[in-house]
Amino acid sequence: MGRTQVKSLPGGAEATALAPRNGPEAILRRQAAREPAARTYARALPIVPVRARGLTIEGADGRRYLDCLSGAGTLALGHNHPVVLEAIRKVLDSGAPLNALDLATPAKDAFLTELYRTLPAGLAERARVRFCGPAGSEAVQTAYAMVRAATGRTCLLAFTGSGRGTTGRALGGTSADTPDMPVARLPYPQDYRCPFGVGGERGADLAARWTESLLDDPGPEVPLPAGMIVEPVQSEGGVIPAPHTWLRRMRQLTADRSIPLIVDEIQTGVGRTGAFWAVEHSGVTPDVMILSKAIGGSLPLAVVVYRDDLDTGESGAPVGTFPGNQLAMAAGTATLAHVRENALAERAATLGERMLGQLQQLTSEFACVGDVRGRGLMIGVELVDPEAEGDSGFSGAPGAAEGGVAASVMPPSGRHPLPAAPGLAAAIQQECLRRGLIVGLGGRHTSVVQLLPPLTLTDEQAAAVMDRLADAVRTAARCRGGGPAVAP
Repeated sequence: MGRTQVKSLPGGAEATALAPRNGPEAILRRQAAREPAARTYARALPIVPVRARGLTIEGADGRRYLDCLSGAGTLALGHNHPVVLEAIRKVLDSGAPLNALDLATPAKDAFLTELYRTLPAGLAERARVRFCGPAGSEAVQTAYAMVRAATGRTCLLAFTGSGRGTTGRALGGTSADTPDMPVARLPYPQDYRCPFGVGGERGADLAARWTESLLDDPGPEVPLPAGMIVEPVQSEGGVIPAPHTWLRRMRQLTADRSIPLIVDEIQTGVGRTGAFWAVEHSGVTPDVMILSKAIGGSLPLAVVVYRDDLDTGESGAPVGTFPGNQLAMAAGTATLAHVRENALAERAATLGERMLGQLQQLTSEFACVGDVRGRGLMIGVELVDPEAEGDSGFSGAPGAAEGGVAASVMPPSGRHPLPAAPGLAAAIQQECLRRGLIVGLGGRHTSVVQLLPPLTLTDEQAAAVMDRLADAVRTAARCRGGGPAVAP
């Protein structure tokens, strides 16, 4: 009773094993049968979490894992932080409504007060905040609709490699235009796979010049845009930090042409990159900021912060049924305050720099580690195929060849970019899991191992993460032939 028969021993022999009906294996089997093949994290991470605290997750099988995925960056303070739990309990015990639509509530007022304390000064002085649906993709849609209503234009500028969610207009910022919202994709500068084959300041300058040329020569295909959206650090693109000089030029180009600059801080916000908001590293004040993930303190919440003169009074996009998540606002207030009061952004900067330095040693130890990059506690390790022919580094940016830039120029990393190795990255993720470490994958062909540990990470925990990841890389590289690096 309550147990199920399992038949299947290697070699065709049959045996009957008694497995708990609600044990982890049974739960995973039912998930596979009931949920779509499009499951994202569950397919690569076949665990059944039952308890969690801080960096640690405990599975139903009793195994413990160090979680460096953090709910895709949602858990700034890790799992079930005491200040978050206390804030949630207070709302539950108060008898307050859990859904108040867009009505004013004490929880919302407290959240906005704390949020305003953290905003970049130039924006906070004139900011308005719009609550939308609870997902970041809905915040993206809302921001798009707002700048369209404010400018009367339709076209939007986005960048190659950007991640904008998965719904309707949000897809326009990544892979496909929508009929009512054409999107022009521009080159995003980076060192290892520079779209112009040079990287560094020269590559960033060429990317900026291409954007300036596009804006100064608008035509029927790319009219003057309603806005430009940019990530200060591309997350799904493979953890690629924007060069500070380039981002400042994007701000100047858009300001000179009255084009609203939208900064996507969905994953980079709340201290993740070593500043409270990643855009602050470059000293840039945007017109619009899109916030989600960590601002809800682990619960669903998304808002658009924008300059008051962009408030046309039009709804722009449907508010939806869930813009008033009271528990998320309370948890978000506690999280924002804790990060601010305990200087966790500064801590992320210091610890992240140390971890990056340690991981960069892998590029000299293993030829399959093409690049290590990041900002604060947002780190990416790109895996490549050292047996394949070199990659020119071009990503099809228009005008690259015409500019006379040679594809053979050595990038600032000192190593020619090689073809991506998604199979190796997946193998490393599995080796990490065997060692009790949870990491994410993203970037070019999903070949970048991503670390997004909570900002509460201790030195001891960071050392354990580094040891397990390095050991996983060694094992996977040895099995797949990506052994010791050779001089470029």
